[in-house]
Amino acid sequence: MAAILMAVQPVLGARDVGTTVQWYVERLGFTCAFDEGGAPIRHAGISRDGVELYLQWQDDRHFPAPGNDAPGYRLLVDDPDALRAECTGRRGLSLTASPCDTPWGMREFGVYDPNGHGIHFYKPLS
Repeated sequence: MAAILMAVQPVLGARDVGTTVQWYVERLGFTCAFDEGGAPIRHAGISRDGVELYLQWQDDRHFPAPGNDAPGYRLLVDDPDALRAECTGRRGLSLTASPCDTPWGMREFGVYDPNGHGIHFYKPLS
């Protein structure tokens, strides 16, 4: 019998983990699940609705050079429009685009976190 994959928990590099945790909490409604308690914080976990992301300190040499694409992360959501309204209304998230229907059959929108990671929220149209 083959093993079954159960979840994915990406580790995102952060220049300032504490500030990045605060951004995800205030702007996207995540909660801080843990941090390692150091000063400064070097590793933390955040979660929302069963989705977990890990944040780990990285220095500037580990980030893409200006003009190069940073990693992107796609999060499946039940209602991209409702999430956008929640985040822009109550949490003050500044977005450059509204959710849109894509040629590849998704309704989605995205933001960049303080470290330049693209965070994309999507739902299949069908």
